Amino acid sequence: MGFTTGFLGGITLTSLVLSISLSLHSRNRLAQSLLLKQQSLVLTSIVEPQPLAPPPTARIARTGLVETAKDKWNAELESNVRKVMAVDWAGVWNGVEERVGRMWGQGLQKSREELPNPGK
Repeated sequence: MGFTTGFLGGITLTSLVLSISLSLHSRNRLAQSLLLKQQSLVLTSIVEPQPLAPPPTARIARTGLVETAKDKWNAELESNVRKVMAVDWAGVWNGVEERVGRMWGQGLQKSREELPNPGK
């Protein structure tokens, strides 16, 4: 191994170890800081309880024209689906059968009346 490759390899290894150790150290400090803040909050809340937070207020969001149109479309579609679901389809089918049967019977009756009677 030559001087240049050894020197560059040593610099790379040293900077890698230094970078990893600094990253690990900063993560440990951050975790310790968060734990200390949490413990401080717990101890403080035991001595001086926090007042209750006010209930959340209703937020009115202004919607655009497209969203309003979508809401109206969805409401109309929902009402139409509810109407269709409320229909008694068995009753509708029975009514259709009765009407078709009546029309068929009337058609047969008219055809019998229009046939010439060979006996007369």
